[in-house]
Amino acid sequence: MIGLGTYGYTAPTPKKINAYDVPEGVDIRGRFDEEFSKILTKDALQFVADLQREFRNHVKYAMECRKEAKIRYNQGALPGFDPATRYIREGQWNCAPVPPAVADRRVEITGPVERKMIINALNSGAKVFMDAVDGTITFHDKARNRVYKLNDQIAKLFVRPRGWHLPEPHILIDGEPATGCLVDFSLYFYHNFATFRKTQGEGFGPFFYLPKMENSREAKIWNSVFERAEKMAGIEKGSIRATVLIETLPAVFQMDEILYELRDHSVGLNCGRWDYIFSYVKTFQGHPDRLLPDRVQVGMAQHFMKSYSDLLIRTCHRRGVHAMGGMAAQIPIRDDPAANEAAFDLVRKDKLREVKAGHDGTWAAHPGLIQACMEVFTNNMGNAPNQIQTVKREDAVNITEEDLLQRPRGVRTMEGLRLNTRVGIQYLAAWLTGSGSVPLYNLMEDAATAEISRVQNWQWLKYGVELDGDGLGVKVNHDLFWRVVEEEMGRIEREVGKDKFKKGMYKEACKIFTRQCTAPSLDDFLTLDAYNHIVVHYPRGMSKI
Repeated sequence: MIGLGTYGYTAPTPKKINAYDVPEGVDIRGRFDEEFSKILTKDALQFVADLQREFRNHVKYAMECRKEAKIRYNQGALPGFDPATRYIREGQWNCAPVPPAVADRRVEITGPVERKMIINALNSGAKVFMDAVDGTITFHDKARNRVYKLNDQIAKLFVRPRGWHLPEPHILIDGEPATGCLVDFSLYFYHNFATFRKTQGEGFGPFFYLPKMENSREAKIWNSVFERAEKMAGIEKGSIRATVLIETLPAVFQMDEILYELRDHSVGLNCGRWDYIFSYVKTFQGHPDRLLPDRVQVGMAQHFMKSYSDLLIRTCHRRGVHAMGGMAAQIPIRDDPAANEAAFDLVRKDKLREVKAGHDGTWAAHPGLIQACMEVFTNNMGNAPNQIQTVKREDAVNITEEDLLQRPRGVRTMEGLRLNTRVGIQYLAAWLTGSGSVPLYNLMEDAATAEISRVQNWQWLKYGVELDGDGLGVKVNHDLFWRVVEEEMGRIEREVGKDKFKKGMYKEACKIFTRQCTAPSLDDFLTLDAYNHIVVHYPRGMSKI
């Protein structure tokens, strides 16, 4: 899987764009150079504008519904199964058959849009990352005098556009920012639909991962977008196929409904476990009786997490699609063989739990983990491409709302507070310079794990949590928090070195992170605020070449 996104740019000398370069009502306020002009063509931007105009009111309404749900949860309500859609959950229906091209998804790898990393991921041996469409992507590393290119057999592409909540402020449609995921989807689909047309009916996609949804209403919008795109391209209905990341707490109660809305376009659901934990805290931000323990203790062994995984497997297999597992955060440790073996052992145990539970595949964050993950799934699945027909998990029919909401068990410690602070600041510093995933303390940290750090700090501060362990009896307050921040910034400087610390954006990251941790109300997403620090807007009619 490859995630799409937009970052800020350093502004060179501006140059005028002729009015005919963009469709009427479209305004490019971001960097627009010769390379970008191959993507931001007039026809491609017209497709972006068409989708934006057709679906923007639906998206706005969906976001308003999120706000209303947030108010209800903050007033004490709990998420749960919707009585109005019981007929869908209990009905006898199936999604469209899984295309043979992606029947086997036992190991998938995810990563950022950087040419060398894309090529390495495609060549990693994973079943899914991205199908290079034309197969022409290359990268010449001049520093190492090495050319990276694709092998004969590569992983399949699953493109992950942004969530519905993220705007694209560099592209204005009729005076307002375009919806980020519609920009991502439109540009990718438009520039490749000729290839999709050649392979239609053969089950070669295109394939997508859809993130951050909270209910079936949002899935229905995606289904309409897919149908509109298929009609524009002249390809068969159902050619576009998508896997939905179940990574918000409200969505776990709508898994049947989400699949139902996407039943002609679905190939499954995925346990986005780290975002799911973040969503648990965010959903219950107004519930002082639901405070999480240290984040390192919130794993798949927790009852609410196991219940989520088991119900996802039953739901997907009942409807004939993949139930994908989550990502183990460990990465190879090259300079410490003993620590490396311990990390691989944790990965193997996690993947063994997944395959025995009935998952059809899993995620890896690093090419070095592919073989270990593949061996676990192959040893337990044999030559079968998946477990859709063999593991039905009928025992999960008894999973209740209470199971999915059970309070996590564990302790809250001073080291937990310190780790949250240290990881959150370092991740954000990397994000501000364009890195969406960062190896820290032998784990791959991404926005989801940084979000857990942020919201947990906020929650502990808001409710004055009394710490256990090394901080026994100490209450988390602003004085303690600021002392921890100062000490952890010192530790970060020692660990990364003074030169890197000085040149990096650690101080800027610290300001953003601590402001969000101490804010009276919890921001919905860390990156929404941080995004404002990297966006570069240019005057109308100007570009950068």
